[in-house]
Amino acid sequence: MKMAFYGSSLLSSYWNGAATYYRGMLSELAKRGWDVTFYEPDAFDRQKHRDIEPPDWASVVVYEATAEACRSVIARAAEADVVVKANGVGVFDDALLDGVMDAAGPHALRVYWDVDAPATLAELRQAPGHPLRRRLPRIDAVLTYGGGPPVVAAYEAMGARLCRPIYNALDPATHQPAPPQPQFAADLSFLGNRLPDREKRVERFFLEPAARNPQQRYIIGGSGWETKGLPANVTHIGHVGTADHNAFNSSALAVLNIARDSMAEVGFSPATRVFEAAGAAACLITDAWTGVELFLTPDEEILVARDGQDVTDHLRALTPARARAIGDAARRRALAEHTYARRGAEVDVLLREALAALRERSAA
Repeated sequence: MKMAFYGSSLLSSYWNGAATYYRGMLSELAKRGWDVTFYEPDAFDRQKHRDIEPPDWASVVVYEATAEACRSVIARAAEADVVVKANGVGVFDDALLDGVMDAAGPHALRVYWDVDAPATLAELRQAPGHPLRRRLPRIDAVLTYGGGPPVVAAYEAMGARLCRPIYNALDPATHQPAPPQPQFAADLSFLGNRLPDREKRVERFFLEPAARNPQQRYIIGGSGWETKGLPANVTHIGHVGTADHNAFNSSALAVLNIARDSMAEVGFSPATRVFEAAGAAACLITDAWTGVELFLTPDEEILVARDGQDVTDHLRALTPARARAIGDAARRRALAEHTYARRGAEVDVLLREALAALRERSAA
């Protein structure tokens, strides 16, 4: 089975939080017999900041960020059994959506994979003529990075035939405990790019607790924070490549997850860093969002904070022994229930069943 996947980047996580998700999911599909070709534009300096070289489990086509190159890769959709357009490619998104869906063969499955469903849905509600909203009734399946029942109901109300959340997960071969590194040693660490719909929550859950506790050390990783005024006890270390994520997560007393505004509001959206931290057996503190208990048990496998004061209280009560116990419990839960092998098996069955049903209808 051939899959043509049009996304932001498989090779680089630079300004591209979906990279880990794509790698985990598509590598598992390849193990189940899928011949995956991933099409990504040479944009946003991502090719200069590659985390991996092209893997043996997928063909990667890097194309110039031009209209002509875009048309060239769109034509390749005709070769696939399943054509996937992911949101957030960053260049020519509308042209790619219309182009690949039109180019897909008559017996091919058309899939929209939304790695930012709450934000996408908010955009669709404000723009009834949006290309995706116009296309939805003719797309065979919508898969989402998260969002749970609210996202499924919203997509179905807009005309989606099938919507299924495929959550983030742990890759045991990639996400593991690592020896602590001095450059990442801290009482609390946070990893995330500076984005408009996350910045206020970073101030509330990370920077304000840091300012209230000057005796503690805080580390913030990610792009964009170099121009942000930070308390004296907060160290900004810039972009952290995926090869260093295990050490980053293993070196602090606790690591912090902060959802973006839209994902926190909708809930059911565990970020990649939740399972990366669990894989490293890190003690994770997360901002509160609906559905967290479906993935990790609060106070046993994860600590949940309603505001910055809760973050401060968790840190003051946290001992190295308790942090290790929480991290170890999170790792056990993730290995048992939240691996990309399990997610990949789910997607494999879904796609094969949907493709078989499509071909039956076509033959009737």
